[in-house]
Amino acid sequence: MATMECVFQYPFGVLKEQGFPMKGRWHEEYFHNDNPIVLELGCGKGEYTVGLAERFPDKNFIGIDIKGARMWTGACRVREQGITNAAFLRTSIELLPYFFARDEVDEIWITFPDPQMKKVNKRLTGTRFLGLYRQVLKDGGTVHLKSDSPFLYTYTSIMARHNGLEIVTDTSDLYKSPEGASDILNIRTFYEQQWLDRGLSIKYIAWRLDRDSELSEPEVEIEFDTYRSFSRGEIQCPELCAPKVTAKSND
Repeated sequence: MATMECVFQYPFGVLKEQGFPMKGRWHEEYFHNDNPIVLELGCGKGEYTVGLAERFPDKNFIGIDIKGARMWTGACRVREQGITNAAFLRTSIELLPYFFARDEVDEIWITFPDPQMKKVNKRLTGTRFLGLYRQVLKDGGTVHLKSDSPFLYTYTSIMARHNGLEIVTDTSDLYKSPEGASDILNIRTFYEQQWLDRGLSIKYIAWRLDRDSELSEPEVEIEFDTYRSFSRGEIQCPELCAPKVTAKSND
């Protein structure tokens, strides 16, 4: 990983002491263009980062994950195929403001994250993380969630509406909806295809994140998923995955 020009790894101690030299300068010093910057958070093997970069040469894509063994696969594809509009950043998502300046990012993709059903402060679509995204995302920038989790999809949909965020797209069964034909949404990761093969539907929601409105967590209870995704165990009973909202938010 250390030998790849498309990969950036900064230990937190060094980062905190010296800062990241390209913060606010990704366009000038790495991509050498003024095209929009799009982040994929929790990029795993980087299939989405690479797939988006191949499809949209007029945008720049950065995959972010803490586990280098995962992103190594995508980084190798970028290096071997000579893709110039993609990069990988090995860090914790909580550290985004150390690497990107205000307004430097145009869009954020969150692809198949852990739903964190018991820990809202670790949920990547929770208001704690939305506050972090606001520090780097342009005002009104789009956040995309693609997930197999009924729990996370239901929570995110309620959270966005509770806070009055503009919903761009919202579907509980992506590949049976018109949106599923879109090239940007039809990139399928290794694990996503396995979930589809076992009868799980893929959920997708996108919303615009304004900078200044007050965000609050909805007071809502949502039925936990009745299965586990591959990264957290074997799928048990996908036919029982329909979300059940047991309390309404204050929206």
